[in-house]
Amino acid sequence: MSSTPGHRHDHGRGPWARLKHAFVPHAHDANQVLQSAEESSGEGIRAAWIGLAGMGATAVVQAIIVAVSGSIALLADTLHNVGHAATTIPLVIAFRIGQRAATNRYSYGYRRAEDLVGVLIALVIAGSAGVIIWESIGALVDPPEITNLWWVFAAGLVGAAGNELVATYRIRTGKRIGSAALVAEGQHARADGLTSVAVVLGVIGVGLGFERADAIVGFGIALAILGILVGSLRITLRRLMDGVEPGVIDRMREIAAGTPGVVAVTQVRARWSGHRLEADANLTVDSGLTVLEGHDLAELVEHELLHRIAHLESVVIHLNPAVDGRPDATHELTAHHRSMAARAAYRELRSARLTESGDSRTS
Repeated sequence: MSSTPGHRHDHGRGPWARLKHAFVPHAHDANQVLQSAEESSGEGIRAAWIGLAGMGATAVVQAIIVAVSGSIALLADTLHNVGHAATTIPLVIAFRIGQRAATNRYSYGYRRAEDLVGVLIALVIAGSAGVIIWESIGALVDPPEITNLWWVFAAGLVGAAGNELVATYRIRTGKRIGSAALVAEGQHARADGLTSVAVVLGVIGVGLGFERADAIVGFGIALAILGILVGSLRITLRRLMDGVEPGVIDRMREIAAGTPGVVAVTQVRARWSGHRLEADANLTVDSGLTVLEGHDLAELVEHELLHRIAHLESVVIHLNPAVDGRPDATHELTAHHRSMAARAAYRELRSARLTESGDSRTS
């Protein structure tokens, strides 16, 4: 028995459903869940475009000053900003693709496009770090003459302020809608702001007479970018490997186990699909429940999880009847398809039944 992701709300039947909705107002149905997903995608797209506009304006100002000053550190910062702006377009496309309806081929939908764009973002970050290192080596061997130091100083401050504004907006929006890709882009922008601060430090060094300070700061920026690369890859790869944040599964178990009528929680799983969570849970219930009562209980658990787990869009509930007080002891037919632990439990159950059968024949 299971409750499907697009659950139906007929709350007049079943004791648990009626009791719950007598005290807790109902706040959503299947259509509202879908609207919420669409609205979150719309917020992500809006944040991406606004961030692109802010970074684009910052990069244009910096590029003009690079042309008149010859600063390698400022060039590094500008290239990083341009590369960062370029990754925004694929992110917007990924949000658009994720809004498409599921098909027979892609039955879970297209939201994983966000995670694939995360890989692209990582490659762009790595490429920009490589260019900066190459340019910094050249400047270290043959330091260029840097002019208009005050302009470079001002450009660094503009870059720091502009990127921090973009970073704050993107990170807040990304956390609100559950988009790791958008949060990573915001962190990327924040690091851009820090590299702009490094440009300011390079200008101060050159102004004090250390001509290679600009190139050394360029190396520092490259190292900071590589650090961002590691952090971005960690988030992206965890999502691609169906990893969730610590505490999510424990919280789901706690909510399911605390629902009246649930005897035991035998399995809970969850994974991200873009910026939405999908989950399933195996629950043990009283074997005396009717099909209708079991359905109502499954729907109640689903309802609790959807309300209390952030970014959770769907959860499939599978019910197992308790047999002789033992949870999940009714899968003799399929146990050999399961894990080693499940197979051991199956052998134990089969052995116990054979023993009981032998005893009955003897008597």
